Parts: sequence; structure tokens; C-alpha cells
Amino acid sequence: MTDLTRVLLDALVTEKSERLKADENKYTFRVATGANKIQIRQAVERQFKVHVTAVRVMNQLGKMRRMGVFTGRRPSWKKAIVTLKQGESIESLER
Repeated sequence: MTDLTRVLLDALVTEKSERLKADENKYTFRVATGANKIQIRQAVERQFKVHVTAVRVMNQLGKMRRMGVFTGRRPSWKKAIVTLKQGESIESLER
């Protein structure tokens, strides 16, 4: 994946991600499944004009869902937790 505009899909807003943002200056994003840490770092730095100090990536397995006797699975996806340089923040994601 070379197009950095398609790396970040959206920001995740959960209780845990809001706590990480307030306490530890970490932001959580849903990212493209083919993206690696370097591409995620470059995409965040370019899009939000901040300095990234660390990137943690995890693959989330899609949940099992059932409709009557038929079972299926939601799509799997990738999540990234990005740590910013001390004193910096992403203004568009602040509440």
C-alpha cells in the first residue's frame, strides 16, 4: 500500500480510547488491513501535522454473528494506537 491517504480509515471513539487520549496522549485509529507501522506513522504525521513517537498495531478478528440457523462472521479489521510527542495533540479529534 503506497497511497498514504487510504491508510487511516477513521478514528475510534470508545471509553478506553478517550481515556488513552486524555491520560497518555495516545490516539486510536481504524487502519487499512495492508498498512504497516511505517505507513501509519507517515499518514498520521502528514494528515495531522504532528510528530509520532510510537505506533502499536493489532488485528481485530471479526465477531461471529447468527441469523436463525445461519452463522457468519463480520469482517476482520486492523487497529492502530499512535503515541504523539509530549505536548502535541490532534485538534480535530478533541471533544
